[in-house]
Amino acid sequence: MKKVAIVMGSDSDLPIVKKAAQVLKDFGVPTELRVLSAHRCAAEVSEFARNAEKNGTGVIIAAAGKAAHLAGAIAGQTPLPVIGIPIKASALEGIDALLSTVQMPAGVPVATVAIDGAANAAFLAVQILAVSDDALMEKMKAYRAAQTAKVLEADKKMEQVLAEL
Repeated sequence: MKKVAIVMGSDSDLPIVKKAAQVLKDFGVPTELRVLSAHRCAAEVSEFARNAEKNGTGVIIAAAGKAAHLAGAIAGQTPLPVIGIPIKASALEGIDALLSTVQMPAGVPVATVAIDGAANAAFLAVQILAVSDDALMEKMKAYRAAQTAKVLEADKKMEQVLAEL
């Protein structure tokens, strides 16, 4: 199975990024975790991005706040799918990071999740990998079925709540 590389612009992003790493661990997806800044170590970001495919990576998740150039800097140098996580790290409450991550030119896409949406970034990475991995697809289907069952169980409890009013 291909691995998912999670790259964050700063180790201060780790509390958010851990949520993605946990989801990937729960699905048994091999994961690489890195701190690389698009602005402070651009050469290392470039080397990482250009070598990711040959290093066994299937999907890259890039988390960054403020200028949030990391996902775009990576996407511009690899044919692999890149998922951006805009991080709430400034007075603008993450809107700056969201706009920086989502506004990519045609031909260099970055799939973008919600501000601080690390778990969904990981779920999307799992879905991408599952397209060519039947066992992983079955795990995703089981997870979705469990989610449905949980919601339907909560729905049944609402009948009782209404009856008690």
